[in-house]
Amino acid sequence: MYPGVYARTAPDRPAVIMAVSGERLTYAELETRSVRLARFLHEAGLRKGDTVALLSDNTVHNYEVYWAAMRSGLYLTAVNHHLTAAEAAYIVEDSGARALVVSAGVADLARQLHGELSGPEVRLAYGGKVEGYEDYEAAVEGASAEPLPEQPRGADMLYSSGTTGRPKGIRPSLPEYQLGDEMDQLTLLVQALYGVDEKTVYLSPAPLYHAAPLRYGASVHALGGTVVVMERFDAETALRAVEEHRATFSQWVPTMFVRMLKLPREVRERYDLSSMKAAVHAAAPCPQDVKRAMIDWWGPIICEYYAATEGNGMTFADSAQWLERPGTVGRAVLGSLRICDDEGREVPTGQAGTVYFERDEMPFEYLGDVEKTREAQHPEHPNWSTIGDIGRVDEDGWLYLTDRRSFMIISGGVNIYPQEAENALALHPAVLDVAVIGVPHPEMGEEVKAVVQAAPGIVTGPALEAELLAYVRERIAHYKAPRSVDFVAQLPRTPTGKLMKRKLRL
Repeated sequence: MYPGVYARTAPDRPAVIMAVSGERLTYAELETRSVRLARFLHEAGLRKGDTVALLSDNTVHNYEVYWAAMRSGLYLTAVNHHLTAAEAAYIVEDSGARALVVSAGVADLARQLHGELSGPEVRLAYGGKVEGYEDYEAAVEGASAEPLPEQPRGADMLYSSGTTGRPKGIRPSLPEYQLGDEMDQLTLLVQALYGVDEKTVYLSPAPLYHAAPLRYGASVHALGGTVVVMERFDAETALRAVEEHRATFSQWVPTMFVRMLKLPREVRERYDLSSMKAAVHAAAPCPQDVKRAMIDWWGPIICEYYAATEGNGMTFADSAQWLERPGTVGRAVLGSLRICDDEGREVPTGQAGTVYFERDEMPFEYLGDVEKTREAQHPEHPNWSTIGDIGRVDEDGWLYLTDRRSFMIISGGVNIYPQEAENALALHPAVLDVAVIGVPHPEMGEEVKAVVQAAPGIVTGPALEAELLAYVRERIAHYKAPRSVDFVAQLPRTPTGKLMKRKLRL
């Protein structure tokens, strides 16, 4: 299924509603505008396998661009608008994007980005004028509303940082079928696990440049439901949106749970949440007391899945299953779990090791990085892949994560790799050695901290801490930057120079 089906059967049904402003896009409008944009991109020379990049805040237009790509055999690369211009430019150019669509809501970054790029040749802006970009509305309105004769299904190609801090494009193979001929794997899972259908109202409180919100919203469209998009997350506004839009399905990260639970009881009890039938969380570990509190508040509708942007596999657990096995992240619903030691040998049941998912074939590659792709594959079974997490599986097949990808920090559901901050701080003349780690935070899950060994003769203290924090925030996106600095006499390193970060976490 795809939105065009519902454009014919329920043309006035909202496909997208903005939670606060109330702006909406019907299925008829989504179909027509995505067809026109697909036509425009085709006439501009884009063909199957090319990439269109999207730099936008949350708007109704995000899904016009998404579905235009999906009906053109294009890759869609959504770019985090909290990045610096240099960071965003790297992703746009590395993706090979031949078209870039931006929102006036992020006009300052879009203008800076325009000056950083040598390509792409097509640049459009919606929601207002942005210097250096053509008018999106004029492009759409001027194109034909007749669908292309061939509509090969496209795919997203999103970026996920590696341990070196340099983002890599996660490129799946393009499906070998036309739009609407088949449902993708995620849509089948969304339908089976959560009962999504034409009556579903899906509340999405997260930025649409993230994989899960973007993909889950698209799956809801494929099944005929309505996607309610929050302009930005706010705890009370989220509860109000559930009530006002009678949301039946939603997706959260644990930090959002924490912030809603911290609301005064009278605020929490002010809103009618009885429409909600399923609320799923993922992206970061959820503290057990937080999850129990949510189940107590919302009822046994809290579901959890473990997966990655790479789409190599997925586990799932509902409330009842989790309450029977606290701490589990579920049982495999996509791929088969394999737990292996450092040499790639499968370990006995209950023993921790690297988590692999077995699929019929390797479902993705890292764009332009054969070595990183190879590292994600099992040494003897190339159809087994891992993102490097550590876990164990019990005798009934339930997965428990015991560690995560080496040194990665998860703050508010966002993956942060410390190498970028380390690289920036290492350049400061007062820094002799530096490590960046995640430390526990009651709301965000983890917070980024720098541990610095100062250069000889340097006076440490609050003044130097403030100077270092400002220095790194000028060089990388603020959400990746440390929030605090600890000073130590010497960082723990092996005789060969390897930094032992685990000692810093103790």
